[in-house]
Amino acid sequence: MSRGREEKPLGLMFMERFSGLILLIVGVILAHQTSVNSSSLGGASVFFIVVSAILILLGLLMIVAETV
Repeated sequence: MSRGREEKPLGLMFMERFSGLILLIVGVILAHQTSVNSSSLGGASVFFIVVSAILILLGLLMIVAETV
């Protein structure tokens, strides 16, 4: 018996990539708006930049990751 690659559920793969894309877009928009309004945010701008970087990384991870 040969063990070939099992088929992956197409709907799950699509939703994983789609939610990763949504996270990526939200992270980029948050980073842009934070950098534009950083003077009015004060010290909280660092927090929002870190949150946007985490969202961007999670989005990229979900897009690139292979569904098991």
